[in-house]
Amino acid sequence: MLIFLLLGSYPWVLLLTWLVALYLTFVETREQRLDFMHTLWWMLLVFLTHFVGYLALRGWVFYRRRATA
Repeated sequence: MLIFLLLGSYPWVLLLTWLVALYLTFVETREQRLDFMHTLWWMLLVFLTHFVGYLALRGWVFYRRRATA
């Protein structure tokens, strides 16, 4: 996403998927009951890296759930 922001042009489909990824990140962090700073950190990571950041969040949640089980 950083490349598209720096260039100043991006397809509307990319913008839509970016917003969906941010929404899903917010939902996932609320489900994990993270505090505000951790939620903000994950939101910023997904904001800057888009899909890679969301995959990192999903991996972290998978590891966390598996460790508690």
